[in-house]
Amino acid sequence: MGTASGAGTGSTAIPKQRRLAARSKGQQSTPVVQESAQAETSGRAVRESGSNAAPAAGQRGWARRNVRGRKKTAASLSRRSKAGKNKPRSVAGSTGQGPAVARKETSGTALASSTRTASGAFVDARSLPSDDALLQQSSAQSKQGLGVFVKPKVVDFKARLKERQRANMRALIVRWSIIVAAIAAVIAVIWALCFSPALLLHRDEIRVSGGNEWVSDQEILDIVKKEEGRSLLLVSSSNIENSISGLPGVTSAKVDKQFPHGVKVTFKAQEPAAVLKSADGKITAVDRNGGVLNEVAQPPQGIPLIEVPSLDKGVGDHAVRQALKILAGLPDSMRQRVSKVTAQTQDSVTTELDGGQRVVVWGDASDLKLKMAVVDKIVNDPAKIGDKHQVDVSAPMRPIIK
Repeated sequence: MGTASGAGTGSTAIPKQRRLAARSKGQQSTPVVQESAQAETSGRAVRESGSNAAPAAGQRGWARRNVRGRKKTAASLSRRSKAGKNKPRSVAGSTGQGPAVARKETSGTALASSTRTASGAFVDARSLPSDDALLQQSSAQSKQGLGVFVKPKVVDFKARLKERQRANMRALIVRWSIIVAAIAAVIAVIWALCFSPALLLHRDEIRVSGGNEWVSDQEILDIVKKEEGRSLLLVSSSNIENSISGLPGVTSAKVDKQFPHGVKVTFKAQEPAAVLKSADGKITAVDRNGGVLNEVAQPPQGIPLIEVPSLDKGVGDHAVRQALKILAGLPDSMRQRVSKVTAQTQDSVTTELDGGQRVVVWGDASDLKLKMAVVDKIVNDPAKIGDKHQVDVSAPMRPIIK
């Protein structure tokens, strides 16, 4: 009896436990169904709402997809709940602990479902944020100007074109202003250096040195004065030097500018190669090239004298020019001994030394150095000259002594 009574009691307890478990599962599925209904109600509210905080059609589509996801989650939880009914349950004995164990399992299942599971497991839809929170977040982002909901900026192309034209005009004005300023600065510098009184040549600042009795300093000064009143930057030193060197009796000239108003000229004047005595008695000094230096009253000491019909004919005569070249090439010691020069032809230039004691026939001016060496050796050697007084070196390799 005891056994039968125990078995009866056990059979009566098992259906009771199953009813408690079914009631517990029903209680667990009820919040899920309620949550799904709330999600559907919230989605319908989003679609019907026309407030300013609701986004456009793109966000309403997102809300629909969210509702569908919640429905799928609720269906999955329902299937899991139905599958759990077929699993074996631990049944307590006759001690009366069955209801307590069922309540403990129910509370444990609810606690496990409220916590987040590992990756790959299902997520409780009740732990997800509500649609209102998501709508508020989206509305805040749209107000901040983020996302696709930002209103595009409208560009006024006419205003932009006018703005660009104004900018181009400003740039053009600045560019031309710089060019004009640069040109004005260059003109100012040129005027200050070339035309202002700061660098003009003054007459009292001209210095000349190197003249002699044949070429005076005044002749050189007259040439330099032509540049008076010009800027020293425009005064050509080379032109002045060429003008001075072209004067008869001048061998070289050098011009130095002394800023801001002065010029220093140094030149070298040569002795005349000879003096020409014309038939009218005038005596004129000439250089080695036949250039006329000046007229003198008496033949200068140590300067050879050449008799010519007239000054113009003498200067233009080829024989006289050959004689001047020979006289200019003689050393000072021999030229000072020359007392007379005759030149009937350009190949018969003859000089008299020491008042006619020695006569040298030079011929022309060719091989002048060789001829001078032969004359010097014969005239200064008494053993060779003997009692003779004429030496002909027109053919220097075969001199003739008479």
